Amino acid sequence: MRERTISSVPKSVLLLLVAAFSLQIFWHFQQPAQQAKAESLMTPPSIATFRIASFGEPIALAKSMMLYLQAFDNQAGLNLSFRQLDYNKVEAWLTRILELDPPGQYPLFAASRLYGEIADEAKQRVMLDFVYQEFFIDPNHRWKSLAHAASLARHRLNDLPLARKYAQAIRLHATANEVPSWAKQMEIFLLEDMDELQSARILLGGLLQSGEITDPHEYRFLEQRLIELEQKTKTKK
Repeated sequence: MRERTISSVPKSVLLLLVAAFSLQIFWHFQQPAQQAKAESLMTPPSIATFRIASFGEPIALAKSMMLYLQAFDNQAGLNLSFRQLDYNKVEAWLTRILELDPPGQYPLFAASRLYGEIADEAKQRVMLDFVYQEFFIDPNHRWKSLAHAASLARHRLNDLPLARKYAQAIRLHATANEVPSWAKQMEIFLLEDMDELQSARILLGGLLQSGEITDPHEYRFLEQRLIELEQKTKTKK
């Protein structure tokens, strides 16, 4: 069949095609840019469902779920900041991942150092409280994330009582020899920052008398701090 030339096509049809094409281009550029929606992060399935889906490999599934959650802000063609996420759902995902792999540290690391460092105080507090609650399940292995949470509470939230609460939990519950002394001593220095000098002095004096400090350099340093605290206490009176 012989092809028809463009000149043989009626002008009305050509005008209709041009108009349709122009309308399509206009419609395309009038559409709003696609937006990533925080609510599109679904609530995680139950732990029972996760365990069935793991086929006997809960740690492997936990790592996969952590990758899924952490990559959620990079959806195809979209950018979604951590601040836009529903933090109740983020917390639920982190909880499920820890339930699959209790010895795993990364969910707590992510909570305190990734999701917990955004410029949104309410969401920061959600993450810090999550770290605090999960700490008690395994204090001797989860103290690092709580120590960082204490630092965030002190320096980002300017909430000294909250920082002291976290530091106190480390002192009372993270009692293994592997837990460094600086972590156990955080509460003392926070009390000093809070101007609760008497409480800080009592704690520090008790620590020195307990025999826990075996390094002579550390002992002398803390002994000097105790002297300074005693002098500050007298000056304050």
